[in-house]
Amino acid sequence: MTVAAPVKAAPPGRAEERRAGPLSRIRRSYDQFWYAWAMCAPVVVILGLLVGYPLVLGIMYTFTDATSLNVGHTIGVNHIPDTFSWVGLKTYLDILSGPDNQFWPHFWWTIIWTVSCVTVTVSLGLGLAVLLNRNVRGRSFYRLLLVLPWAVPTFVTIFSWRLMLADDGVVNSLFGAVGLGHLSWLSDPFWQKVAAIAVNTWVGVPFMMLSMLGGLQAIPAELYEAAEMDGASPWQRFRHVTLPGLRPVSSTLVLLGIIWTFNQFNVIFLLFGANNSDSVQILVTYSYKLFFGQTPMDYARAATVGILCLSILVVFTEFYRRWMRRMQGAQA
Repeated sequence: MTVAAPVKAAPPGRAEERRAGPLSRIRRSYDQFWYAWAMCAPVVVILGLLVGYPLVLGIMYTFTDATSLNVGHTIGVNHIPDTFSWVGLKTYLDILSGPDNQFWPHFWWTIIWTVSCVTVTVSLGLGLAVLLNRNVRGRSFYRLLLVLPWAVPTFVTIFSWRLMLADDGVVNSLFGAVGLGHLSWLSDPFWQKVAAIAVNTWVGVPFMMLSMLGGLQAIPAELYEAAEMDGASPWQRFRHVTLPGLRPVSSTLVLLGIIWTFNQFNVIFLLFGANNSDSVQILVTYSYKLFFGQTPMDYARAATVGILCLSILVVFTEFYRRWMRRMQGAQA
C-alpha cells in the first residue's frame, strides 16, 4: 500500500502577505520598521520640496503659454494673479516641429556631445587605470597628479581653460610656436565643439580612472595567473579577463557618464556663456536660454525642453537596464 507524502503547507504569514493588498503590506512594514520610516521621512520631505514640487510645477507649465508676463507674482503688498492659458500639447508641438526649428539641431549636437565625451572619458580612464594598476615606480605620485583635475572645483578648471583657449592664450601661443597657427576656440562653431569636448574630458577622466582602478583591483589575480598558464597573450587576458571583470563597474560608469554629460550645464555655460554661438548650446543650456536669455522669460517652452530631456533619459535608462540584464543573462 502506497502512502502519499504529506503536502507541506505554506507558512500562514507568507500566504496572508500574498493575499494582502499594498496598503496592508505598507502598514505591516511600518509597524515592523517604523524607525527606518522615521529616519527616511526628513529626506523624503526635503526631496519632495526641492525636486518633487518644481517637477510637478514644470510639467504643469508645459501645458500652458506661461511667460514672465502672465504668471502671477507679488510686488510689495500687491498680488498679480495668473493670466496664462491652458494650451494642451501645443507647446510640445511648437518645440518639436515649430517654425523656429531649434530643438532638433540642439538635440543632435547633444547626442554627439554625449557620445563623444563618454567614449573618450571611459577609454582614457580605463587606459590610465590599467597603467596605474601595475607596480611601477612612483605610482602614488602619478595617481595624485591625475586626480588633481578632479580635486580642483569645476568652475575654477573651466575658467582656467577659458583663459588658456582665448585668442591670446597659452594654447594658441603653443600652436603658433610649432607653426599650426591660431585657432578660434571660443568663437568658431567647430572649434567651440572641439574645445567643449576636450574640457569636459579633462574634468571627467579622473573620476572614470579612479572607478576603473577600483574595479581592476577587485579582479582576483588567480584569473590572470590561470590565463597566463594557458598561454593567453596580454591582449587575450585583457579581453577575456579584464573586460568581463570590469563589466559591473563599467556598465554603471557608462550610464552615469551619459546622464551627467547629457545634463552637463557647467562646461558649456561657463566656457562660452549663454549668449555665445547657438550651435554649441546643448539642450539644457538651450532651456536655460529660453528661460533667462530673453524677454519675456518663456516659462512654458523652457519647461517643455526640460521635461523632454528628462523623458529621453528615463527611456534610455530603461532600455539600457534591460539590455545589460539581457547581456548578463546570455553570459550566465
